[in-house]
Amino acid sequence: MIGEQYARSIEELALKVFKAGQDYAAQRGIVIADTKFEFGLDESTDEIVLIDEVLTPDSSRMWPKNKYEPGREQESFDKEPLRKWLRAMGLEGKEGVSIPDDIALETSQRYKDVFTLLTGQSLNTALQA
Repeated sequence: MIGEQYARSIEELALKVFKAGQDYAAQRGIVIADTKFEFGLDESTDEIVLIDEVLTPDSSRMWPKNKYEPGREQESFDKEPLRKWLRAMGLEGKEGVSIPDDIALETSQRYKDVFTLLTGQSLNTALQA
């Protein structure tokens, strides 16, 4: 499909970016278990490029390091509270769903928490800068 040369380049780039992100997050109390990357080819330069979101709570499984316990489901910095609520209500995949305030707030807080851990400042502080 993409050829051995491109596959090798993509693998090397993916591992390098993942390791850098994993090390950065670990220093800030976050375990990055895995992630997904999307790559493209700049045909004008024949260069592999990293595209789309990179190392976000939506593209990666991120867990609080201080709560990590092997062999059990991990607490995560993502929209899992929303997913669980949608499944429980039989609304997964439906459009125009009204989400209860507590579910929206819990989900939002997870994103704010991981932002604060990764950047060392609150989202409100960052937005005022």
